[in-house]
Amino acid sequence: MNSENELITHARMMYDRGWMAGTSGNLSIRSPEGIRITPSGRDKGTLRTGDLLLVRERGETGHILPVRPSAELSLHQAIYRNRAGAGAVYHVHTVESNILSEWATSGKLCLPLLEMLKGFGWKPEDPDPVLPVFSNHPDVGAIAREVDQLLSRESGFRLPGFLIRLHGLTVWGNSPEEAFKHVELFDFIFRYMLQSRFLSSR
Repeated sequence: MNSENELITHARMMYDRGWMAGTSGNLSIRSPEGIRITPSGRDKGTLRTGDLLLVRERGETGHILPVRPSAELSLHQAIYRNRAGAGAVYHVHTVESNILSEWATSGKLCLPLLEMLKGFGWKPEDPDPVLPVFSNHPDVGAIAREVDQLLSRESGFRLPGFLIRLHGLTVWGNSPEEAFKHVELFDFIFRYMLQSRFLSSR
């Protein structure tokens, strides 16, 4: 299965799981021609490969308006600029990611030391895992600039994702398969954190 078909398959799976309700969320892959990204305002459960928009390096799209690339395009571009190995970027709006984004202090969410972290390449000798949490802005470009600044600073192990407060989870991977795996891993960790707090409060 090629990368575009994988992305479409994942879009349907994540739509079915409620991770991209309505027309929310956006997915992209890196290609030799540029970035292929889902269009704005489209139901992710009914996408086909022909719906993906090509955005070249300078930002122009090969499609005629009114079809527009996702409004979060600049977030994807910031990741691809700073992560040479990134081959896919997935942005989803899960309930758990939105709730946990409000737990962050000083722009960071500390994650529990679960075995699932090894799926990100984390090792016990690495620093405790911390997920960046950015403030939401009407101007997505402002968020992208903050993401750019953070990712441009190399600091050892870094989780392949971040949260935007009350906006959702963004991850990347070297392939669509790995990006999807990262969404699943974060979803497991987030659900554990929510259920753990609920049980401890009873």
